[in-house]
Amino acid sequence: MLPRETLATAQIPGGDTLTLVSHGRDFVIMLGRDELMGTRMRFSEEQLAELTLEQLTAKRPRVLIGGYGMGFTFRAALAHLPQDGRVVVAEVVPEILEWAKGPLAALTDDTLSDPRGEVVIADVAALIDDADDGTSERYDAILLDVDNGPDGIVRDGNERLYGRGGLARAHDALNPGGVLAVWSAAPDPRFTRRLKDAGFAVEERTVRARPNNKGPRHTIWFARRSA
Repeated sequence: MLPRETLATAQIPGGDTLTLVSHGRDFVIMLGRDELMGTRMRFSEEQLAELTLEQLTAKRPRVLIGGYGMGFTFRAALAHLPQDGRVVVAEVVPEILEWAKGPLAALTDDTLSDPRGEVVIADVAALIDDADDGTSERYDAILLDVDNGPDGIVRDGNERLYGRGGLARAHDALNPGGVLAVWSAAPDPRFTRRLKDAGFAVEERTVRARPNNKGPRHTIWFARRSA
């Protein structure tokens, strides 16, 4: 059995420690002792972007992604984004970008230099607030993959994204017809109800972690603001 090798660690502001490990040709990011994400199971994170972009009708969509991670969602969004579109990624851990340019450079490829995208060191909740109160432009899509579901387990403060107030702000941070997409490791009927109570039309899909209908089943909510 191949051993896991620790490559780097990083402290999440207000949260636990992230550890980047290699396992043969694969990489894994650990949250404490739990596996947060890995290169073997990336399909559902890619589908988060691809399935969301398919639903957008804006000619120049403006997209916000919460969490860079290993860049799976960001790369998929750029791959399906119109030439005049724009993707902003909010990441709170600066070391994540160092890993993207270092040990994970083969995964990153040239995405960080794509002029249509930008990764900023910021809390995604703050960027949502800015779009909600008019400080910045609204988004056509907001993609959240900052936790393992609609619970703020990664860092203190993430809970506000999934509560009634946070969902109301996300709703108002979207352009009419815009989509809030939330990735989760498991279904959560209470969260589905909260999305509906916030005024969204909700579609819930089950997506496998790996292509060809393999791997664990993950959940993605697509919550659309009325046009």
